[in-house]
Amino acid sequence: MNTEVKIAGVTFKNPVMTASGTFGSGMEYSDFVDLNRLGAVVTKGVANVPWEGNPTPRVAEVYGGMLNAIGLQNPGIDVFVERDLAFLKKYDTNVIVNVCGKTVEDYLEVVERLSDTDVSMLEINVSCPNVKEGAIAFGQKADSLYDITSQIKKKAKQPVIMKLSPNVTDITEMARAAEAAGADALSMINTITGMKIDIHRKKFVLANKTGGMSGPAVKPVAVRMVYQTAQAVKIPIIGMGGIGSAEDAIEFLLAGASAVAVGAMNFVNPYTTVEVVEGIEAYMKQYGIENVTELIGAVE
Repeated sequence: MNTEVKIAGVTFKNPVMTASGTFGSGMEYSDFVDLNRLGAVVTKGVANVPWEGNPTPRVAEVYGGMLNAIGLQNPGIDVFVERDLAFLKKYDTNVIVNVCGKTVEDYLEVVERLSDTDVSMLEINVSCPNVKEGAIAFGQKADSLYDITSQIKKKAKQPVIMKLSPNVTDITEMARAAEAAGADALSMINTITGMKIDIHRKKFVLANKTGGMSGPAVKPVAVRMVYQTAQAVKIPIIGMGGIGSAEDAIEFLLAGASAVAVGAMNFVNPYTTVEVVEGIEAYMKQYGIENVTELIGAVE
């Protein structure tokens, strides 16, 4: 039984990874999860300089998931390379670094800093507000997405994954723009913009007013978007959004994802990732599937 998948020339021992922002850089989870069991660890967003993130409160529970407005708080690329990358090197798993920035130049600085490290792939978070475009996210306009993707591809030494925002009219238009600009893979979906109001205080629950919704409630939207995108582009897709079990993960594979990422459910059950790996193996045994790649896009 073979659980290996290949994405942009990188081999993953299985198609299960962590979703950025839900697993730190693995340190916080390493007492619970054997990181060697995962196809990859995807780090929290890393910027060229430290970011403080948004004011609190910045997390709220909602029906079927959670809202977060953390604002990509991170210690910056210098601390990341010295501390987090050094820690991850101890494990036999792929490392995918999520890159964020406020301008194209910010992203390029991080991409260039990582060029001589043994990071497997770069995941570019295009849901960051583009300061020069009046805070519209890079991933919400096809031409902005094309521009940032092509510029990053010119500098990057590792394969580039563009992480698509679902907060657009047509996800396939964005996917095609990223593919045309040279993206090696896509990851999707990022969080859906949501809001919660405290009716007794008549105040917004989050200091930022809005936040990104993740968790089980977004899964049907994510599966639909992965399926649509798999029909529209030829590059591989890493599917995510509400995955809490092997059954959820297999749905994404059948819809056309080559791999999956577990996000919000890491907060509920830190063992989720390994349980998904084991569940996929059990499903393959049950149905006599020799190679996990047989599942990719196999929905009829």
